[in-house]
Amino acid sequence: MNIDYSQKIPNNVNLAEDKALQRALEHWQPAFLGWWQEMGPEGSHHHDIYLRTAVSVERDGWAQFGYVKMPEYRWGIFLNPGSAERQIGFGDHKGRPAWQEVPGEHRANLRRILVAQGDTEPASVEQQRHLGLTAPSLYDLRNLFQVNVEEGRHLWAMVYLLHRHFGRDGREEAEALLERRSGDPDNPRILGAFNERTPDWLSFFLFTYFTDRDGKFQLCALAESGFDPLARTTQFMLTEEAHHMFVGESGVSRVIQRTCQVMKEHGIEDPARARALGVIDLPTIQRYLNFHFSVTIDLFGSDQSSNAATFYSTGLKGRYEEGKQDDDHVLKDRGYRVLELAGSELREKEVPALLALNERLRDDYIRDSVGGVERWNKVIEKAGLAFRLSVPHKAFNRKIGTFAGVHVSPEGQVVSAAQWASGVAEWLPTDEDRRFVASLMGRVVEPGRFAGWIAPPAIGINRQPVDFAYVRFN
Repeated sequence: MNIDYSQKIPNNVNLAEDKALQRALEHWQPAFLGWWQEMGPEGSHHHDIYLRTAVSVERDGWAQFGYVKMPEYRWGIFLNPGSAERQIGFGDHKGRPAWQEVPGEHRANLRRILVAQGDTEPASVEQQRHLGLTAPSLYDLRNLFQVNVEEGRHLWAMVYLLHRHFGRDGREEAEALLERRSGDPDNPRILGAFNERTPDWLSFFLFTYFTDRDGKFQLCALAESGFDPLARTTQFMLTEEAHHMFVGESGVSRVIQRTCQVMKEHGIEDPARARALGVIDLPTIQRYLNFHFSVTIDLFGSDQSSNAATFYSTGLKGRYEEGKQDDDHVLKDRGYRVLELAGSELREKEVPALLALNERLRDDYIRDSVGGVERWNKVIEKAGLAFRLSVPHKAFNRKIGTFAGVHVSPEGQVVSAAQWASGVAEWLPTDEDRRFVASLMGRVVEPGRFAGWIAPPAIGINRQPVDFAYVRFN
């Protein structure tokens, strides 16, 4: 298979001159396209979609807009510009030159990091593949497809590193990334949240707000890596991840806006009456929020982790905003406070900071997540309603770490199994909730029209009007 590397695969890694990498990609690219045809957005392969494509890392090149069919999208490979003087900023190798090639003693751990990150990218495409059939507008359909193709590009980014730096092992891992399937009982995706269903658009918006925000924090930690190609790759990925979180935050905000509008127009506060008028009631949004938040914070791993300590000490994965931390960036004599279960209460204890790096990143994430929820509450407040959304306690509904299997309410109270059973229908989405939300999902394809349960956006994409034909059906 002959590939025009400057056109089919935009890149700044000198792909046209790297014959070994060319051979690897000539095998992998057809497999990727086969996976996209099978597991990509359903029924969409012939649509012309107004998409953003990265063709370079320059300001005028990373966001070029135009109509494209998704199977013909140019998934590129980009690293942020590097510096020959860059040094490792943390861990036992702090102050030494950043690595341009994989250090042999860290090969296995680096491969593990790349595979775990890479596996999330196709997983989310698989989770969302049916959503295009129930899109509430062409604007939202286009945003879904933009998220999907960029997750595909992020997969390419990790696969490039595997192929370029890990030889046969890397090629085998890259092939395995296309073989696992989200939710498959025999060959599932690596991380639990990426095996959950995303059956409706409220779930999609909350996924892109909360779970893509986990992606932001993981990428920020990897952008500190002493392995320079990984750091530069993830730095560029972060420019695209911001749009995914915008889709989530603005999507939920528009759902809330429409619900509040209908409640005010009809002078109601009863959730059942709101549902009868065809909008998603605020308590249901809270239950969905509780679910997606709790599933996502499990992605940060165990509260105390020797693996996280090893990744940090060896310079492979830093902290969020490592350069802004006012400490020695080695952490061997530092502590960090984590929660533990003491009888029927939660209490803090201090543990070695190196062991608590997962928990620290989780806490950074939680602080960041609260900001968007507060902005959603301003929409409710502006409507004159008393209801307020909140993130649940970080011990709520956990499946990983100290609190796995422990019954904790959203307010942070340890409860009995009986209390959990009686309260869970108020805390997490019920089957009835999911059936109701599903009943609202119906495809709207006329430019400028929106489903009745969501408000239009304030502005369009790339200075286009809201009623622009963001998707053309062929």
